[in-house]
Amino acid sequence: MVSLALCMVVKDEQANLSKTLESVKGLVDEIVVLDTGSTDNTVQIAENFGAKVETTFSWNDDFALARNKALQIVQSDWVLVLDADEILKHEAISKIKSLIEKPGILVVNLIRHEIGASQSPYSLVSRLFRKHKAIEFTRPYHSIIDDSVSDLLIKEPNWQILELDEVAILHYGYQPDVIAAGNKFERAQKAMESYLSQEGADPYLCSKLGALYLERGRHKEGIKLLKRGLKSNRASNPVFYELQYHLANAYVREDRLDSAIKHYKRAIELPLQESLKLGAYNNLAAVLLSAEKWETAEELYHIILKIDSSFAMAYYNLGLIYTHTNKFKQAIEAYQQAINLRRDYAEAYQNMAVAWLKYGNHQESFAAFKRAIEIYLLKDPNKANLLINEIKAIGMNFGEPIE
Repeated sequence: MVSLALCMVVKDEQANLSKTLESVKGLVDEIVVLDTGSTDNTVQIAENFGAKVETTFSWNDDFALARNKALQIVQSDWVLVLDADEILKHEAISKIKSLIEKPGILVVNLIRHEIGASQSPYSLVSRLFRKHKAIEFTRPYHSIIDDSVSDLLIKEPNWQILELDEVAILHYGYQPDVIAAGNKFERAQKAMESYLSQEGADPYLCSKLGALYLERGRHKEGIKLLKRGLKSNRASNPVFYELQYHLANAYVREDRLDSAIKHYKRAIELPLQESLKLGAYNNLAAVLLSAEKWETAEELYHIILKIDSSFAMAYYNLGLIYTHTNKFKQAIEAYQQAINLRRDYAEAYQNMAVAWLKYGNHQESFAAFKRAIEIYLLKDPNKANLLINEIKAIGMNFGEPIE
């Protein structure tokens, strides 16, 4: 029976670490935690879970060096890498156990659900792999084993790389409060620009840094890097997807919608698991929706819901389409589906109220408007006041605006 180690690099993660370590109970035989200078109770929490904790590593803004140091401590046959803002889904444990027992498998790529990243909620990560002297992490930020695995497969081509076909990891690091608290963008940009100056730009770096530039408003630099990455013939399909996807997003921001549509379609055509392409499907549908191409957009949203029936935004946008095409009963049903998935979906309540009003049911419309206002008051009082003033004009009274 093969053994499996959890391998982590952490710093000041007392708020999250227990959840991560709890999630791998019943799966891992060994826990290795490399701490890069915590000043809270992180080390004690790790030790309480029986982890081997390394505290002598000197942090130098290079995640690859830190991860490789942690790998050196691992004694098990296989390695699972998680960060403290991630947890392993319990449902994936039995499949992981089965896969790592099979001979000839080198890497099992895992689908990660990016909680809070509504546009592109799934990614594929190389986080489960056989302990092999040739496998190591490269790149100071967004560190990966892919480079060393590619080199190894040239020398030892008989190894197999598999993908687990369901979500295995939940990642909470893309929630807005987490990003703000950790200066995520600043640290990422600094590390990747340093690597760019030393090593030049390969497709993976072009994708990650190009997307970051777009996020930070540096559109020309971002587009230039993304185009550079697309010219390379060394990009894997997941990286090629990201390049196409982010370039399409850039063109949307520049209102070059024909170019955006072309690149979203190229991303969708790539031979990847459909869930990994959800962002491209969703953003393409949004472009078509904005262009009032109702029928084509509707078809795409139905495809999206076949891929992920829990994607509340797709139901919401179907509601918009049905409202604009005077299919009010269908619109109400779509908004209700969105609300069933997100109970605090104020926009869905608001638009459902409009649909009920056009459908001729003022009582249901009033109730939906009231619920939208209640949610807005908790989240954004200014929106609540705007809505109160707007619906006063149609004869509904919800009281005076809130100061």
